Amino acid sequence: MKPRSVATRSTVLSAGIDLSADPKKTGVAILEWAETGAIVTGLDVGRHSDGDLADLIGVVDKVGIDCPLGWPIAFVDYLIAHRAGGRDLVVPPTRHPLTNRATDLHLRETLRLQPLSVSADRIGAAAMRCAAILSGLTREGVEIDRTGRSGPVVEVYPAAALKLWGLPHQGYKGREPANARRRAELVQLTSAVLPWLELGEFAELCVDVDDALDAVLCAAIAGLALRGETEEIPEEHLAAAAVEGWIAVPTRA
Repeated sequence: MKPRSVATRSTVLSAGIDLSADPKKTGVAILEWAETGAIVTGLDVGRHSDGDLADLIGVVDKVGIDCPLGWPIAFVDYLIAHRAGGRDLVVPPTRHPLTNRATDLHLRETLRLQPLSVSADRIGAAAMRCAAILSGLTREGVEIDRTGRSGPVVEVYPAAALKLWGLPHQGYKGREPANARRRAELVQLTSAVLPWLELGEFAELCVDVDDALDAVLCAAIAGLALRGETEEIPEEHLAAAAVEGWIAVPTRA
């Protein structure tokens, strides 16, 4: 699944990476876009090394990564002060500044969703992998804008997009029969609610493996970001977003 580089093709491609700390659990999808919508042209799970993911970021127009692109500013400052001996350690009245980024708090306020904490939950391991991949690209001269407004990557969160689209956003992950049934229903509903997104031959894989479905959703959001169809970052959060990362969600319209 190696698309041609931007310089050698005329079509617009977006990709989605449902990133896990375990490469075997990492899903990757590629969408080809036209005026009327997008079609999935590639989808697999567990076949991409860190180098493969870096190469993919270099050849498509936009990549949506389901993983935090940074850590809370207050948390990083906390660790730095601790490493220095703790003399200048400032203990906040609550742990919220240490466990939540600005984008996490914004989603909780606007969508009643709570993303996993990159500083306190297991997703931190995936974020470490993501940071290593992106830092390698940075050393090669690739500009990584953690706000997602420019550059090749944007942080995404499929649950937020599903909720905005009025689709089920919980209970579809895992191999348990009930979860698999919910995933099958979600795939059917997605085809009805999002007629511009064509799963084609990969619909069955999306039903079978939740990492595949999430990768497709990541790629879809990335394409929408490229088309200017995601919400703007509030002005007061731009500085934090540039350091911590920002979750792009589709426009409510």
